[in-house]
Amino acid sequence: MSSGLDEHVASRPTWRCRACGIAWPCSAAKLRLLAEYRNNMPGLMVHLVTLREEAAEQLAGLGGGGPPADLHRRFTDWVPARSR
Repeated sequence: MSSGLDEHVASRPTWRCRACGIAWPCSAAKLRLLAEYRNNMPGLMVHLVTLREEAAEQLAGLGGGGPPADLHRRFTDWVPARSR
């Protein structure tokens, strides 16, 4: 069973990966999500857009300004347009 520390999941409200510390979703998280949703790309997009909006709100609160400009690229630009 995993301790959670080795899982590539978002640490809220910073939206950094708990395992590797880079901006989430990291490469490992993207691969896991693509595998998990391999037959449901629309479902993956809905999930990621929901998380992107949550991240935008939380990150804006941390910095005092608006959310980072790269959230669209970071959360959704990497998802294939359709299932294979």
